[in-house]
Amino acid sequence: MVNLNEKERMNIVIVGHVDHGKSTVIGRLLADTNSLPEGKLESVKKYCERNSRPFEYAFLLDALKEEQSQGITIDTARCFFKTNKRQYVIIDAPGHIEFLKNMVTGASRAEAAALVIDAKEGIKENSKRHGYLLSMLGIKNIVILVNKMDLVDYNKEKFLNIVDEFNVFLKNININPKVYIPISAINGENIAFKSEKMRWYEGPIFLEVIDSFEKEESDENKPFRMPVQDIYKFTEDNDDRRIIAGTVLTGEIKIGDDVIFYPSFKKAKIKTIESFNEEKQFKLTAGMSKGFTLDTQIYIKRGELACKIGEKPSLVNHSFKVNLFWMGKNPMIYNKKYKLKINTTKEIVMLEKILNIIDASDLTTESNKQQIDKFDVAQCVLKTIRPIAFDLTSDNQKTGRFVIVDEYDIAGGGIILESLEQEKSIYDEQVNKREFIWNKSQISAIERANRFKQKPKFIVITGTNNEKIDIIARELEKILFSKGKNVYYLTLSQLLSGLESDINFSNFDRDEHIRRIGELARIITDIGIIFITGISELDDFELEQLKILNKPYEIIVIDIDGISNKREEIYSFSSDKSKEEILKIVENILLEKNIVEYYI
Repeated sequence: MVNLNEKERMNIVIVGHVDHGKSTVIGRLLADTNSLPEGKLESVKKYCERNSRPFEYAFLLDALKEEQSQGITIDTARCFFKTNKRQYVIIDAPGHIEFLKNMVTGASRAEAAALVIDAKEGIKENSKRHGYLLSMLGIKNIVILVNKMDLVDYNKEKFLNIVDEFNVFLKNININPKVYIPISAINGENIAFKSEKMRWYEGPIFLEVIDSFEKEESDENKPFRMPVQDIYKFTEDNDDRRIIAGTVLTGEIKIGDDVIFYPSFKKAKIKTIESFNEEKQFKLTAGMSKGFTLDTQIYIKRGELACKIGEKPSLVNHSFKVNLFWMGKNPMIYNKKYKLKINTTKEIVMLEKILNIIDASDLTTESNKQQIDKFDVAQCVLKTIRPIAFDLTSDNQKTGRFVIVDEYDIAGGGIILESLEQEKSIYDEQVNKREFIWNKSQISAIERANRFKQKPKFIVITGTNNEKIDIIARELEKILFSKGKNVYYLTLSQLLSGLESDINFSNFDRDEHIRRIGELARIITDIGIIFITGISELDDFELEQLKILNKPYEIIVIDIDGISNKREEIYSFSSDKSKEEILKIVENILLEKNIVEYYI
């Protein structure tokens, strides 16, 4: 007997219009392959008998009361069956138009698909819509099941008419199904056994077709991709490890390999492979959820994408062309901020341009539409505030698929088709607009500098310890004030209780926090004051945004823990330096830059 644990596994999704028989197909499949729990079939039949209901194989799958009472599948159900070749995880996706969100969620995990069409009802709007979604999700292994052939007396012409009509549609969306199979799921015709009632059909049965599907290239053979889920820091017993944890999506990595993190572009070498309560390991492969340490202490954040140097790199951009399926209660509109989730990254995203809207039922397109409505399939351009790391779905589906959240609901999903040429960031556009309409004072910056005997400056204290940041910022403010300088330190708590009382300061809101500090710094430095603030764990992108927002005035960053890259505007100290040492060096830096002692 074959050990099931050694068998190959494939995920297959069943889709189709409501009431076309998807759940019946699966129920029959489970029964005919002896994949049901012992006694399950008999108990369902007895239940139907007690309630004077005709037995249906769909009841084997529809476990939820709401589903049984309404007779429709609401959520994606997962079940398992096996053949001599492999194990299957089968996903029953909703067919009703209101539950397409669940269908997309289910189909995104699939390697193969079966699309069910009712032979009597024929091709419906959702039949075409689901076909388009399978194309959009990049699923190549597809079989079309023409079900309920018993309702059309197993008529060959009826079957062939559906094949001809649907083929015309599928060719327009680049889908080439493996085969069309006439079936009667309720009677078990051409599911697991050859039909005697349709001898005119000489092709393979459903089980034979799915066993013939080829799996994609092994995830282990693809370039290494591991989204950073978290960073675990240890301090007890002189344990100074920083473990970078996540799930390896594709490829493999071993001790000694060089890695690069996108979008920060920081590099290091794998020092150790870390796991909890397991024997020491020397490599990580696709599917493993573990961690590793680096030979160099570099600062990275959750959401970065770890890749192996020497392999094809991921793309990094803030502007990209996508295929998007919109399921939100409200339309997707211009100038509204949404949350994009890709891998472990969550970033603010906006609709930049609608290229065309596609009606998935008839493939008609509309290029002048100004919003994306519920159930629209759109080709559009999205822009994030900060660059993100991704792959095109043609290269790696696992790192090229995304979802969009509106408020707290998943409102859209899609795939990335193309990385566009770098354009101006959202902040660049904002600053250009701001400066164009800025009502400039009649007092020049030089006049203010002469009056205050100082250069205006934006000073940011950063590090990993907020308490230490606050102490050094307060001391620096006191030192500068004692030298007669107009200086002001604004704390994070003051910002959050005042100017930023409307934001939660989650990861999603941090970009807005940075924007507001940058805009505030622009005003305060324009007045001629030295403005000090503290921002924990400032990264290179955030520094760049602050520089843009604070134009035309300069910024100085004091990194008290050595977490930043070496850049001209950053003065970095090792974390073991005392407060007094740091303050003395900072004072000298300000003297060198002619800020503390100002002369015309």
